[in-house]
Amino acid sequence: MAGFNTSRRFKEIGIRKTLGASTADVLRLLIGEFLRPVLWSNLIAWPAAYLAMRWWLAGFDQRIALNPAYFLAPSLAAPLVAMLTVAEQAIRVSRAEPSRALRYE
Repeated sequence: MAGFNTSRRFKEIGIRKTLGASTADVLRLLIGEFLRPVLWSNLIAWPAAYLAMRWWLAGFDQRIALNPAYFLAPSLAAPLVAMLTVAEQAIRVSRAEPSRALRYE
């Protein structure tokens, strides 16, 4: 999805680079756009996962307490993986020459 989104916006990135945007600006734009749904999904998943785990664990004779670390670690890992994935694609596109993107216009 990150590769598709980046290739779809190739001309827009070329125009931004022509108008003076730096590689960091392009990275911030693409990572920020891709990170929003990941953060929203984390907010939705926390209560759902807590309720599902509580319901599932209630069926066992020996119970354990639900520790927030069980939810915090994956919630930190998901945005990190998303940022690394988008950053790799965004760096490749933002370092390309803007003239390549605008050649056929």
